[in-house]
Amino acid sequence: MSQPGLFVIGATHHRVPLAVRERLSLNKEGATALKAEFAALPGLREFAVLNTCNRVEFYGVAADAETADQVSRAFCARQNFDPGEFEKLRIDLRGREAVRHLLEVSAGLDSQMLGETEIFGQVKEAYAAAQAGGSTGAILNRVFQKGFQAAKHVRTHTAITEGQVSVANVAVDLAVNIFGGLADARILLLGAGEIGEKTAKAFQSRGAAALTVASRRLERAMELATALGASAMPFDQRESRLGEFDIVVCATSAPDLVVTLAATRAAMHRRPARPLFFIDQALPRDVDPQVADLENVFLYNLDDLAKIAEENRAAREAEIAKCRAIVNEKAEALWRQVASQVESLATQPRTAAVKSAAAVTANETA
Repeated sequence: MSQPGLFVIGATHHRVPLAVRERLSLNKEGATALKAEFAALPGLREFAVLNTCNRVEFYGVAADAETADQVSRAFCARQNFDPGEFEKLRIDLRGREAVRHLLEVSAGLDSQMLGETEIFGQVKEAYAAAQAGGSTGAILNRVFQKGFQAAKHVRTHTAITEGQVSVANVAVDLAVNIFGGLADARILLLGAGEIGEKTAKAFQSRGAAALTVASRRLERAMELATALGASAMPFDQRESRLGEFDIVVCATSAPDLVVTLAATRAAMHRRPARPLFFIDQALPRDVDPQVADLENVFLYNLDDLAKIAEENRAAREAEIAKCRAIVNEKAEALWRQVASQVESLATQPRTAAVKSAAAVTANETA
């Protein structure tokens, strides 16, 4: 399928299970280094990197048929992932199909949680980072900017975001089923980012009062705890005090496990009659998957929660069809605007803006 022009290559939750997405997920340092490698590819005119819990995608403009494959190989080398295995799992879209995909992602139509709003902000952040790094040009600038307008149109003129089922709400419902109520539940939030904060607020909205926040940055934990009316705890106490809590929400960006099997087993020895419920929203996962085998321990990860939410999708199929019709119309119009530019790329010199991206990303790591 290799050919010059606009492309998107990546891996998403549709075809890649959580355990494999962990291996493909880029940490901050890896993303910065990979961007520098992309900037050095002579045939890559423009690029942007979207890296979330459910997808890692590379949007680019290639001047020749080999460049997109070079992007794929560079990524696999960086992640120590077999290129042949990645080729079987990846999405590889070109031209108008790449445009359509970006619009669907931005509008929340391609998400695990249909209609979720977080992805729109994540795509905007990815584009802003690429623009600041000098790796976008006339084509990606137009595609992303017009794509954002189209996504807003979809959200405004359909009910795709109404009554959406979020990971946080699914998690709260599960906790209510386990404990019968949340008034007496003691909740530990590991990680003080946006996802963990939203989940904590969802628990509080359903009556949870005893909330403790722990983060690798104690000052951030204290800041969020103050905002939530909760208490803060040093992160290094998380395992020794695990038995004090009923519900543990895990949403850190740690590269390794932050809750081990041994610590969970020790916690359950101290509280054998009361369940322990883990909500692991992290990628890579925060909780050792083996804790699910312990008696009276419940563990749900991102894919588990999304599968439960999927049960509500059927009632919204009509709205999905309406959204896709709008996306198709907008994608076709946008592709007509940029197609001639894309076709002329092979004869154009590499832009100075993209060349400077290597220096920008090098500065980021300094």
